[in-house]
Amino acid sequence: MTDVIGKLTAEQALEIVERLCRKGGDIRDAVVAEAMNLLTEFSLDDIAQEVFDALDLIDVQDCFDQAESSHEGDTSPREAALDIFEEELQPFFDQVERYHELGMGEQEATYCMAVVLGIYRFVHESKSEFKKLAAEIPADCAGDLLEEWRERNPAQGGIDAMYAFIRERCPKWANWLKDE
Repeated sequence: MTDVIGKLTAEQALEIVERLCRKGGDIRDAVVAEAMNLLTEFSLDDIAQEVFDALDLIDVQDCFDQAESSHEGDTSPREAALDIFEEELQPFFDQVERYHELGMGEQEATYCMAVVLGIYRFVHESKSEFKKLAAEIPADCAGDLLEEWRERNPAQGGIDAMYAFIRERCPKWANWLKDE
């Protein structure tokens, strides 16, 4: 019975955490503190690597298969590539949004930087056949993420820090940036 926690499903563990939070007091405070610790303990380079790996593992054949299996036959392999690419990136984009919703601006910016760096590395380092089919899709997705982040974070100091990061870590994309 001592390993009961290790035997819980993710849903059961979440239910326990929610029950403990509803009890309030010191237990709730401890759970919230641990949640905040978990949300702040990530490495920009580790997240960039996760993004790179997720994209690098996309199989180009999936694009052709998805295009062939479309019900009306009007999906091109390129359109399928866009769908698959966005699907792989969505969890990372969602995490950027969650940081914003929690008012964790520093983590939001850092996580956004990590995702952009992972996409940049995919564009410039991957040997994937998918990359050839995807063409400008990665850069467009990175640009969309940056634009969404900027709309939510209009403070010039944050924008300057993001642009400095892009210039330093993603130099081939520095021409995207407006001098403001």
